Amino acid sequence: MSVAVDIEIDLRHRFGPVRDQGRRPTCLAFAASDSHAGIRAGWEPLSCEFAFYNAQRRAGRSPNQGALLGAMLDTLRLDGQPVEACWPYLEADAVQVANWLPPATIGDCFGRNGNAGGADLADVRSRLATGQPVVVLTMLSASFFTPVDGIVDEAPGELPEPSQRHALVAVGIGRILGIPATLVRNSWGATWGTEGHAWLTDRYLSPRLFATAAFLEEVDVSTRAIAA
Repeated sequence: MSVAVDIEIDLRHRFGPVRDQGRRPTCLAFAASDSHAGIRAGWEPLSCEFAFYNAQRRAGRSPNQGALLGAMLDTLRLDGQPVEACWPYLEADAVQVANWLPPATIGDCFGRNGNAGGADLADVRSRLATGQPVVVLTMLSASFFTPVDGIVDEAPGELPEPSQRHALVAVGIGRILGIPATLVRNSWGATWGTEGHAWLTDRYLSPRLFATAAFLEEVDVSTRAIAA
């Protein structure tokens, strides 16, 4: 028998279908891009590739390393990002540095201020209650990989795995048998959880949450150059 979720906040209607990052370390680019797109008027996916490329250039990291939160926030604030069609996501398992270059022409870029926060679930819920999605940075463990009826809960004795870091978008608040839970949007395609979403109980999420980020007002990046 499936367990009912008492839903208090659900922002899934602000987003389009969940996308799939594949085997590349681009979860933060997806989470930031979808959070950014989710607070714009209407839904149009933004270019994860562009955001990831510029964040890695800022941080001096390769396309086969994960992005840093500070570099991603700086990128969206200073460079912005165009719509997905301007630079579609590269689905190869790995990208060669020498071949990793943006298209010769990039369309209009949309900038957004953002701020980083700590491991504060109360702040995440406060932002969600105002209709604002939140990027959540987590440490995973085994239960995350196989949600049961769209729910991820901590198994007895299960501990966070610091080497398994992953970024998600918090998009809802609810309760499962009285236990508070947070609805998250993943970037592993529609086959994970319920069409790419799952409810993480506080018992699971609280000890695994290590940072958050929220996007604020739009900024004009039309006069700025792409990061060198």
